[in-house]
Amino acid sequence: MAPLKPWDELEPGGIVVPSEAAIPHTSGWRTGVKPAVDGAKCVNCLLCWLYCPDSAILLDGTTFAGFDYDHCKGCEICDEVCPVDAIEMVAEETVLPERGVR
Repeated sequence: MAPLKPWDELEPGGIVVPSEAAIPHTSGWRTGVKPAVDGAKCVNCLLCWLYCPDSAILLDGTTFAGFDYDHCKGCEICDEVCPVDAIEMVAEETVLPERGVR
């Protein structure tokens, strides 16, 4: 086995540039449910955005704008953290308006 190189002889590490990072689509294997929101109940607290592990909450500036179903995997975290029960999980087959905002 070759000896390890000293730190100052190692190649520099790479960086991830956000605009070049791959964003995998997960909607092909969602858990069978997807979020829908009652826009009249939403208080724009953005807890769903803060907790979403897939960055599937869409914003219009700093305002909740819906869900990105290409990246949502149906984990139900947004439903759990919503303090006003504006979000509910519905069956995958449910036809919703664009972005799931009712």
